[in-house]
Amino acid sequence: MVDKKIEVITYSGYREEETPRAFILHNKKIEIIGILDMWIEEGLRDRSRKRFFKVRGNDKFTYKLYFDEKTREWFVCKN
Repeated sequence: MVDKKIEVITYSGYREEETPRAFILHNKKIEIIGILDMWIEEGLRDRSRKRFFKVRGNDKFTYKLYFDEKTREWFVCKN
């Protein structure tokens, strides 16, 4: 399955696009009420780097988001 590109509102600390605070999915704004986990994955072949966040939305659902540092875009993982 292909992950869906999304718009994300972030907190920008010392580096941009640091921590997601809310995101738009199917034209609905979902506030993030908690970050449950976060990690980084790096591709061996293309040296790509993605920052993943497992989050809880104010709609009570859990989502897995990631920021692709190569394309500078956010995605939600489809399960």
